[in-house]
Amino acid sequence: MLKPSKRLYNCNFAGQMPKFLVIQTAFTGDVVLATALVEKLHSSYPGAQIDFLLRKGNEGLLQQHPFITNLIVWDKKSKKIRNLFGIGMQIRKEGYTHIVNVHRFASSGFITFLSGAAYMAGFDKNPFSFCYTKKVTHTISEPYSENPVHEVERNQMLIADITDNKSAMPQMYPSEADYDHVKQYQNAPYICIAPSSVWFTKQFPAEQWVSLINQLPAHYSIHLLGAPGDKALGEIILSKVVHPGVKNLCGKLSYLQSAALMKGAGMNYANDSAPLHFASAMDAPVTAVFCSTVPAFGFGPLRKNGKVVEIKERLYCRPCGLHGHKACPEGHFRCAKEITNEQLLWWTSKTI
Repeated sequence: MLKPSKRLYNCNFAGQMPKFLVIQTAFTGDVVLATALVEKLHSSYPGAQIDFLLRKGNEGLLQQHPFITNLIVWDKKSKKIRNLFGIGMQIRKEGYTHIVNVHRFASSGFITFLSGAAYMAGFDKNPFSFCYTKKVTHTISEPYSENPVHEVERNQMLIADITDNKSAMPQMYPSEADYDHVKQYQNAPYICIAPSSVWFTKQFPAEQWVSLINQLPAHYSIHLLGAPGDKALGEIILSKVVHPGVKNLCGKLSYLQSAALMKGAGMNYANDSAPLHFASAMDAPVTAVFCSTVPAFGFGPLRKNGKVVEIKERLYCRPCGLHGHKACPEGHFRCAKEITNEQLLWWTSKTI
């Protein structure tokens, strides 16, 4: 359903009131990266209404975003098709002038088709791209390209004709209450580690997180971050470390509270997963551990204080896919197991 309107600006765009809808109903990290479009649209059309459609469970990412008027939440788990038609008709009634669909699957394309908007931009891989008024070729860079295209740059192509070619940065906006809540974990210098990933081959192994933590400087507190489903992994790590200052905060913080905590960390560690993009959105330092995937796919750190750590050797089997697998296809998982603590501790000689 539509979230109650936070604000409605008056603006004239080509003789009419502009009304933007950004669609990204994929996973958490994808939504964070899509906020760069919101930033760019707002900077180009500061009076425009900008709404955002996302899947249920991700609305906490954007509830306090100052440039988003309405959040439209699609429940994909309960009565998915019925809810899809309902949202599609509701969006049509809203009278959006511009639909920017980042999602590449049929469900969002169908919603775009129903919208009736004069401007419908999306990627060619969407099955409903035939109805778009602007269709952009979705291209993933070669695995070891010297000039890879980042996801925010790919997304920017969707609105380049109504803004320009330069992408904005993604942003998250924790509230004062979020920052106040995490102060209890900021009594000493600290490091945040988000150890989990949806995909096994994108997740640095638990035993290697343990080995890293045990070599981190003792005066740092270590906060393990993640969703409620990551709590068990956090407990496994916690049970094996000897570092004296480790807390398992998996499932205890909201998305925005986690982002607020990451902002003040001496270092953040993350897999090729959503917390990496939290760090980019918060301009927080991050060490991104890439196992089976590669940064050239377009999901690496965006800030100068971000660094990618990956196996030094170019394995014949890496990358083994765009997203990851439930197990290493080759059975050895060298892309993760041969990453060393020395690589991960690169920053300590500069700060200690």
